[in-house]
Amino acid sequence: MGIRGLMSFVEDHSNEFFTDLKLRDTKIIIDGYALFHRLCFNSNLELRYGGDYDSFADVVQKFFESMFACNICPYVVLDGGCDISDKKLTTLKDRAKEKIQMAHSLSVGGGGYVCPLLIREVFIQVLIKLQVCFVQCFSEADRDIMTLANHWNCPVLSSDSDFCIFDLKTGFCPLNSFQWRNMNTIKGTQDYYIPAKCFSLDALCHYFSNMNKALLPLFAVLCGNDHVNLPIMERFLSKVRLPLGAASSKGRRHHRVLGLLNWLSHFADPTEALDNVLKYLPKKDQENVKELLCCSMEEYQQSQVKLQDFFQCGTYVCPDALNLGLPEWVLVALAKGQLAPFISDALVLRRTILHTQVENMQQPNAYRISLPIRQIIYGLLLNVSPHLENMSWNSLPPQTFSEVERINKNIKTSIVDAVQLPKDHCDLSKLTELSLARRLMLLLETLKVKQTILDPVPASLKLPIAVSCYWLQHPEAKAKLHHLQALLLGMLVGPLQAMIHSPDKKHLREDGAKMLYEELQRMKEQTRPGTRLDLDTAHIFCQWQCCLQMAMYLNQLLSTPLPEPDLTRSFSTGSSQVARNPFKTKQEKQDQTVLSIMISVGLFLHLSITKAS
Repeated sequence: MGIRGLMSFVEDHSNEFFTDLKLRDTKIIIDGYALFHRLCFNSNLELRYGGDYDSFADVVQKFFESMFACNICPYVVLDGGCDISDKKLTTLKDRAKEKIQMAHSLSVGGGGYVCPLLIREVFIQVLIKLQVCFVQCFSEADRDIMTLANHWNCPVLSSDSDFCIFDLKTGFCPLNSFQWRNMNTIKGTQDYYIPAKCFSLDALCHYFSNMNKALLPLFAVLCGNDHVNLPIMERFLSKVRLPLGAASSKGRRHHRVLGLLNWLSHFADPTEALDNVLKYLPKKDQENVKELLCCSMEEYQQSQVKLQDFFQCGTYVCPDALNLGLPEWVLVALAKGQLAPFISDALVLRRTILHTQVENMQQPNAYRISLPIRQIIYGLLLNVSPHLENMSWNSLPPQTFSEVERINKNIKTSIVDAVQLPKDHCDLSKLTELSLARRLMLLLETLKVKQTILDPVPASLKLPIAVSCYWLQHPEAKAKLHHLQALLLGMLVGPLQAMIHSPDKKHLREDGAKMLYEELQRMKEQTRPGTRLDLDTAHIFCQWQCCLQMAMYLNQLLSTPLPEPDLTRSFSTGSSQVARNPFKTKQEKQDQTVLSIMISVGLFLHLSITKAS
């Protein structure tokens, strides 16, 4: 969620609404969605080639290391799937359109902010590696975050302006004033702290004539958040005379925020204020609008979900999820982040949103290539629970799902048929009871690769190699040998790094592994992205990432018959840069030898894969 103009308004009045903090020795509840977007967009990462996952992982690690140094105990809370009421669908579609425009801008050399496709999965992998506690909520996380923070009396870290509305006991720290890169020490000690600012709801209410804080949820829905965007509310705003009060010169761009807060401050409680709002609307609309506004105001009340039980006992109980009658193992896997929100949306709403990357907008969207994988996923999610039959998607034809996808530079909802699977695969509650061999067979058959091909491949690379087999065989991919070579070189980085730092393989540090790793890193530095984007190369790697993402989701749904790859080392901007101009730069004789070794590795694996296919 988010309230238009509110965050910039309170930041413009920083002296009135914020206090300075020296943050240390505390728990803190982190809005995971806000954090990984902030770190992705504010760390000088390359966003056009859909990678830089290694650099992103390093930034995330440094962020949490700063917290550990200050004895701050972070608890990360991630959003899950869409709300079961689907009330944010219009907002989500609008955001999808905005992302397409930003992706197009980036693709032609302009500006914009589009997260690489697998950034969320990379973020979760780093949390697991660092043993940072995290939970994935069943749907939107804001209320659960507020409830947990108040239970533990600790602050919330986010960039969502809705946390200026929630009544938080210990306050809300905006990410843009959280100076984790600028740790200081308490005078006369060696104790570190992170400088931060904390928003005060009481100070905001005091500023507006000591207004009742219970009026703020009504302010949020009148001002316009992700849940309420009624054209009829513009009628109210156009008729009511909103007093600006003693507004500063900066108040002009915050006319609506200032006016609504001043107007609401004259009422004793939300009931009185709501009755006055309805007076400005036609009688025939009043009851429906009142119901919608009251329902939306509930979004700012305490949640029934007790996340403290999950963090302390591993128990996640969400009434909305329980009422759907979903299998217990699915609910547990969703809470632990072992199943993606994509699966939740497909399962509950029978609708998914396919996120656009920086790709060639004149070609079919990159997700088209992974459609057969998604159809298998959808086949596994059919016939789950009778409780889902009355959901909003019930008008869909049987055995079908809807997908919101990019068509040129706009969005379209397409109907997709699920694949009919054998009977023992059709009961999701018993899917985990299938043997490993059966689950692996379904995964490999979907990816069109034989198990014998993967036998000599290291465990950590089996899934990326299987995905590459699928990708190579798809006519839409138009992948060439140097694209495959670049991918394989990128995949080598992780195993090489492990070899170099392994205490059992000291002899390798002096020879090929270390030399090869250093050469790969040097190549990456030498091939930093230029101003011009190679759209064909970018699109081909977007297709590969779509295949990898959907293969990972299928692998997760099948309880990981193949190990999940380390995404932080499997693909990076350097791989796609190498593919733009494969091995054509002039090198000294020794460098040419090293490069020829790397090409030989790529060719060997390429020949193995294509023979099997």
